[in-house]
Amino acid sequence: MSYEKRVLPELLGILKQAPKLDLNDDIEKIRSFKPPALDTSPEVKITTRSIQGPESELRIKIYEPVNRETPKLPAVYWIHGGGYILGTPDGDDGLCEFFVNEVHCVVVSIDYRLAPEHPYPAAIEDCYAGLKWTADQVEELQIDSSRIAIAGASAGGGLTAALSLMARDRGGPQIAFQMPLYPMLDDRNETPSSYEINEQNLPTAWNRENNLLAWKMYLGAAAADAVSPYAAPGRAEDLSGLPPTYTFIGQLDPFRDETIDYVARLAQAGVPVEFHLYPGCFHGFDAIFNEQDISKQARSGCVNALKNALKQTNKE
Repeated sequence: MSYEKRVLPELLGILKQAPKLDLNDDIEKIRSFKPPALDTSPEVKITTRSIQGPESELRIKIYEPVNRETPKLPAVYWIHGGGYILGTPDGDDGLCEFFVNEVHCVVVSIDYRLAPEHPYPAAIEDCYAGLKWTADQVEELQIDSSRIAIAGASAGGGLTAALSLMARDRGGPQIAFQMPLYPMLDDRNETPSSYEINEQNLPTAWNRENNLLAWKMYLGAAAADAVSPYAAPGRAEDLSGLPPTYTFIGQLDPFRDETIDYVARLAQAGVPVEFHLYPGCFHGFDAIFNEQDISKQARSGCVNALKNALKQTNKE
């Protein structure tokens, strides 16, 4: 059976129209690609700030309701995707506004440094600095320190999982919930799905060839040494003590099997975890500009998970 026949019919047009991503090409040229523009929400206020990172100033974007109903809101610390080498918070404006409106929360999105110019550990250290800043500014941001979730998709999902490990091991900040969506977890690329989803089968989706190149650029010199679980969380041996977790992935995603392994090991470590596998779906099928029913279903699942995880408790 051809892979096009395995893709859900409602997603096939999107797959065929997508440009083929060649990471051997000029990275700056690829970074200049802009996703479809979305109308901004009049219900959401967006503020851009600069904070001090580990080596330089970092840009963050804060999304919050224009009309707050309660003094302190839960927060979602969002990490954009892009294979550790592409992307900015601006590309996720629509999704962050969606979370604000649907979950009624504050979203903080970090503009971390990208490889290959800034290989590991730049991205994860930037993400940790942004999380710590968020936790330290709860009064200014008017957020509830006991209800901070971290989330991201693809490489942002990998950074979410790594950030959970780092916050646990460094003794904070406290994370109430993590949502690493179709996460980029394992640099070894040894699973069946990492071979199955390749350039020949799905040339316009994220595939094995793209993944190998992205990991090489992200790890840089670290690839020659024992790779840290803060770089590749799939290598972490101890997943105990991590926050409750929600994730999903498409069955035609090269990260399918490493995500399933991660979910199973979270459950074995006693971490509450909810997981959804979507047949006929490729990497990134839930993009906010994709209005297909299956994409809306996936986004709705995220919203419900965040609402349940961040709802106010009786003691508050």
